[in-house]
Amino acid sequence: MSSSPSCSRVAIIGGGPSGLMAAEVLSRAGVTVTVYDAMPSVGRKFLLAGVGGMNITHSEAKADFLGRYRERENEVAAWLQDFDADILREWVHGLGVETFVGSSGKVFPREMKAAPLLRAWLTRLREAGVQFRVRHRWLGWKDQGALRFATPDGEQEARHDAVLLALGGGSWKKLGSDGSWLPVLAERGVAVRDLLPANCGFDCNWSSHFADKFAGEPLKSVLLEFTDLAGHTVRKTGECVVTRHGVEGNLIYAFSAPIRDSLLANGSATVYLDLLPQKSAGQVAAEVKHPRGSRSLSSHLQSRLNLKGVRAGLLRECLSKEAFNDMDQLAAGIKRLPLTMYATRPIDEAISTAGGVRLEALDAGLMLKDMPGVFCAGEMLDWEAPTGGYLLTACLASGRAAGQGMLDWLAATGR
Repeated sequence: MSSSPSCSRVAIIGGGPSGLMAAEVLSRAGVTVTVYDAMPSVGRKFLLAGVGGMNITHSEAKADFLGRYRERENEVAAWLQDFDADILREWVHGLGVETFVGSSGKVFPREMKAAPLLRAWLTRLREAGVQFRVRHRWLGWKDQGALRFATPDGEQEARHDAVLLALGGGSWKKLGSDGSWLPVLAERGVAVRDLLPANCGFDCNWSSHFADKFAGEPLKSVLLEFTDLAGHTVRKTGECVVTRHGVEGNLIYAFSAPIRDSLLANGSATVYLDLLPQKSAGQVAAEVKHPRGSRSLSSHLQSRLNLKGVRAGLLRECLSKEAFNDMDQLAAGIKRLPLTMYATRPIDEAISTAGGVRLEALDAGLMLKDMPGVFCAGEMLDWEAPTGGYLLTACLASGRAAGQGMLDWLAATGR
């Protein structure tokens, strides 16, 4: 055994943000760190998430920020205590990457890309002595405690003083996050919860006519209202997209957790869309009831309210014929259109997942209580957050917390 953490050997399984952050904490303390990843290179999901503009974190007030983590707010707050959004931005700047705050409060790298940040980070980690073993898919443990890996050269074993599992969730299998670790841990008696899609789209059972005509059409500046299982009603304005199967996009992702929970409990969930949030109910009713002469109703709605395209199509799709032909019901539908969802999209299409290793199975240092020396971090833990930088911030913070927890444990056990 080693006499101090500076002589210890640690394995980190998973080269995503949480694993790399733990590697940074440990290597700075002189620990010998080996990062194992199943893919040909590390950080693949991190890179792909940054293709459309790398959202690092969010600049909103701390209380609002923490509230994004719902029932896991207190646990995530503990991770963020020493690595919050402000410290994260300073850390990014330390890698030579400048950031800015967008109009929505989201924080982005100046170049809007993840690749420069990842390159600088990996260079710093390698200079600190971190070793990388790619194309090493973790298979679990041998009876003697050695780690098992499937590699291009066959199965291999490795022994370390401590292990961090940072294996991601269950979405985006092509990038390495396939959730195959869950039964491995469950067989060891670790308390886990089945993985569920998070930040996902939903099926709406469109008619073939509507799907053929409007799939891919954006819905901009609409207001979505939803009442969750606890009776809390939330309203938010934003954008989403009609797909062949249903709806997806940032506005939907913001509500995906409570919508999913309602689906699981009731078999369906209904949200309400205000198609014209910039107009009051009275204004809409007045325009709908305005004499239209010989014009068709469709032409009338387009002329008076600029209701056309996918918005007009949604009215036809979601309102009954009787409601559509009753001007009071039609006006009410424009301001509060019921949109019923019947299923989540498949988990591999989701941006992230909920479920995983229950936080109650971990101690304050993110070590499994029943498996001394085995730590967990990142998306494989049972928490979730909406898009907007909250996922990445908490993944990085949990990796930092796990890295510090490993240092404390190594020092306490003399390994």
